[in-house]
Amino acid sequence: MTVMTRIRALAGLAVAAGALAVSNAWAADLKVGFITSLSGPVSSLGIPYDKGIKAAQAYKSEVGGRKVQLIALDDASDPSTAARNARKLIEEDKVDVIIGTAGAPGSLAIAGVARETRTPLISIANADLPGEEGAWMVTLPQPAPLMMGAMVEKMKQAGVKSVAYIGYSDAWGDLVYDALNKAAPAAGIKVVSNERYARSDSSVAGQVLKIVALRPDAVITGASGTPGALPYLALTERGYKGKIYGMHSLINPDFIRVGGPSVDGLLAPTGPVVVAEQLPDTNPMKKIALDFRAAFQKANGAPPTDTFSAYSFDAWLIYLDAAQRALATKAEPGTPQFRLALRDAIVSTKELVGTHSVYNFKPDNRYGSDDRSRVVVRLDKGQWKLVP
Repeated sequence: MTVMTRIRALAGLAVAAGALAVSNAWAADLKVGFITSLSGPVSSLGIPYDKGIKAAQAYKSEVGGRKVQLIALDDASDPSTAARNARKLIEEDKVDVIIGTAGAPGSLAIAGVARETRTPLISIANADLPGEEGAWMVTLPQPAPLMMGAMVEKMKQAGVKSVAYIGYSDAWGDLVYDALNKAAPAAGIKVVSNERYARSDSSVAGQVLKIVALRPDAVITGASGTPGALPYLALTERGYKGKIYGMHSLINPDFIRVGGPSVDGLLAPTGPVVVAEQLPDTNPMKKIALDFRAAFQKANGAPPTDTFSAYSFDAWLIYLDAAQRALATKAEPGTPQFRLALRDAIVSTKELVGTHSVYNFKPDNRYGSDDRSRVVVRLDKGQWKLVP
């Protein structure tokens, strides 16, 4: 082989190597930004969300032969920090989607950044923005009216005629109260109070004194996690003997630990995953719920004992399904075209079976759940039991 022939051969190899490098660079990994509350007053929810996303990664971490890279940040239970985290993930880390965060105020703050940057948000807190304001988000926790309907039905069956309300003084507290106020009158139940408290409060004695003085047949709360136990503790201290109800935001081991005997007998709606073993085999969510539990055990070294971690897992399932369809458009991750294709794929999700729900999204509706996403459970000596 002559010197010139060797030079040509080496040049050909260099061109081929360069083309391969360009090809590999072009086939970029997928990037997911994850925001949760690992510290602060919402951490009793944020930590389970974090464990759920770890279970999701253990379950599956690639789409169409591409690895899915997860970049996670702590918002310290602060909505302003959540918004800054979202901006960093989108502008510096170039993620194509945000999953987060642990509280509704934080998720609403992220939604503003998502809309501005045209980046999809899968909210794992119960946050709702109607119309164009929420055009770049979907919400996984079941909507308050859907779950409240189950609670009002149980109240009616139990002969409840009056119910007192106490909830957070934030977006979640508003959502639950509005749902109660719409559902209760139609069932012949009078709502006699609208007491509120902050997630960071250490006492609700004043609010509960007002409730006890009204002598309601039942009390329901619009709270979540550890601080959600405060009203029930205060009710017990003041000798309240009426019926107690809650929402799906209370299904958390710290709530049970802090509430103790004061929350025994509580009725709440929840997603089927919480009582997966108690579900009939015909339930479409039973298999994936049991798969989630196995993945959670593998990732975290212990079984799940809450409802929140499964929302993170479902968010991951929805993302994987949508990313597969977005890649089919030939748009490349990291580009505005791919983020748009991903958003369009997410909001057109059909019959995706998750642990909490069979998800069906529409472009003009944040929520993707229906009646299949709710069961009613009773807290019996620290264990959630399915109510027929």
